[in-house]
Amino acid sequence: MLFLIPLLWMISSSLKPDYAIFAVPPQLIPNPPRWANYPEALTFVPFGRYTLNTLIISAVTIVGHLLSCTVVAYAFARLHAPGRDALFLVVLATMMLPYPVTMVPLYVLFQSLGWINTFLPLTVPAFFGSPLYIFLLRQFFLTLPIDLEDAARIDGANTAQIIWHVILPLSRPALATVAIFTFQSTWNDFLAPLIYLQNPQNYTVTLGLQFFRTSYTTSWAYLMAASLVTVLPVVIVFLLAQRLFIEGIALTGMKG
Repeated sequence: MLFLIPLLWMISSSLKPDYAIFAVPPQLIPNPPRWANYPEALTFVPFGRYTLNTLIISAVTIVGHLLSCTVVAYAFARLHAPGRDALFLVVLATMMLPYPVTMVPLYVLFQSLGWINTFLPLTVPAFFGSPLYIFLLRQFFLTLPIDLEDAARIDGANTAQIIWHVILPLSRPALATVAIFTFQSTWNDFLAPLIYLQNPQNYTVTLGLQFFRTSYTTSWAYLMAASLVTVLPVVIVFLLAQRLFIEGIALTGMKG
């Protein structure tokens, strides 16, 4: 229960005037609660715009990861080709490269393409796959009975039809896991938007919180209210898909 204390304090602070947040002794339950902090905080800066930007980036990134990682993971799990396992090890090895190592080359590349201050550097890389999600999906695909695919091939299905009609319907837990991980990482990402987005109209919610804190006289009640609203989408998505998420995590490591 200790991990809930910061969340409870954030909720409590979001319903207080600033002077009451640092009162001694601290008061956990606001009396009376100041509900006006929420509309005032969310209109103090254009949080609606920031939320829309983040939703667009998250949605496109989820689609990109699901499309690219599914195809690549299926190839590593089912298709036989010389050097397949060695290539899979190379893909996994790229996970050891920390983001700061590739940060400068990527910025130079995207700048030469004219993509700076657009959503493209934050969304297009998703269509080239992610080593972690490729690994998760491959492990899940290995648990699926190959007899189903053989039966589909006997009926005349090609590889694309097998993936669409056989693999994807059976892979909802793993796909939900990838979607939740992607949404969480994209929604909470601060460094990449900070690097590539310069126009405040393109800011995401994480940049909006930082812009909120540094550009105006700090109101801790407003900041706590905006932070709580920012956290809610991730919590809601997890609660709605937690059964598939837990099932996907449990199954993706069952077979090597």
